[in-house]
Amino acid sequence: MVAAGYDEELAATTKDVARLESLLSQNPADPGRHVRLAYRQFHRASLTCKPADFEAVEAAISDAVRAFGALEDICLLQATLDLRFHRLAAAKTSLGMQPRLASRFEGRSLLADCDFQQGRYEQARAAFESLLKENRTWDNLARLAHWDSTMGRASEADALYLEAEDELTAKEMRAYAWLELQRGALRASRGAFGKALLHYRRAEAAYPGHWDTDEHLADLFVAEGRFDEAVTLLCNVISRVPKPEVKQMLGEVLLLADEPRESQALFEQALAAYLDSVEKGEVHYYHHLAHFYTEARPEATEAVKWARRDLVLRSNFSTQAALAAALHRAGEVAEALQYIGEALASGVQEWRVFATAADVYEAAGHSAESKRYARAASELNPHGRHLHMHQ
Repeated sequence: MVAAGYDEELAATTKDVARLESLLSQNPADPGRHVRLAYRQFHRASLTCKPADFEAVEAAISDAVRAFGALEDICLLQATLDLRFHRLAAAKTSLGMQPRLASRFEGRSLLADCDFQQGRYEQARAAFESLLKENRTWDNLARLAHWDSTMGRASEADALYLEAEDELTAKEMRAYAWLELQRGALRASRGAFGKALLHYRRAEAAYPGHWDTDEHLADLFVAEGRFDEAVTLLCNVISRVPKPEVKQMLGEVLLLADEPRESQALFEQALAAYLDSVEKGEVHYYHHLAHFYTEARPEATEAVKWARRDLVLRSNFSTQAALAAALHRAGEVAEALQYIGEALASGVQEWRVFATAADVYEAAGHSAESKRYARAASELNPHGRHLHMHQ
């Protein structure tokens, strides 16, 4: 018997949304239905990643606020949405609309996420540990696991992900699959490709048909040099979800496979979508634009511009390393040294950060430091290639 998966959940969620919309049209004065509709719409949007579906969530939240004021659960959902799209200041404002949210378990979890994204790593860890002392929920176990994996504590991270799986019920197969993908990514980041594949296959079996699994598998196949298989998977993802970053990823794989002509059309499509998002006032593609102009289609001035904008929103090891890479490409080595130093000071253990450090220190004439970080990058990722995935 095949496990119920992505398609079945999407169909059920779409049906729920339609049912709630019908009920709400009959009785628009019911605040509970407004809240339930907004949350089900957010669930659908998380599955489809369609901009129109996320816009429907924003509209439902606005309708609820106009009708009933700043309902606590609506403010929590707005903050969750803000955080997803890198609007960290807005997320805090949304939580602040209902003062009780700052002490509510779910609100504190989101504030800890904000701390991590803004480079306050120790505050974030302390918050995660405090939350887990109260209730060892699977999502907060996963948050702490991510912190550990980022800082090089791979065995501790895997143990936390495993504990998180144990907290799930039999109905939460999408969450189980997501945790297996995190465990697989942890293995892959340390070069254990065979073990990573086992985790990815478990995710696939538990929750079939999800594009997220295909993205992880494609990343693994790129690391192993299996470009044709990666291309097939990414084409399948693109046919199902309108994510421009996946088009950029596919373009990068085609470049690795020595297919530059096909890659350029994909880069054009990705870039157009990024810039269209920015023109609408959105900020979540700043990081993608910085990477695009650093790696996919090098233009140093543009890379630095977008990396700086992203850093203003959230100064953390990822944005600092991205700016260092852009500055290095622009020939601004002294400033690149500053930002890669800040990224390394976080304690992060990621091959891409180490690889950037090796390049920057080499350009600055610090050959010993360059060799040190080149070795560290090679130890984490011997093949020196992964797709630039944004989780």
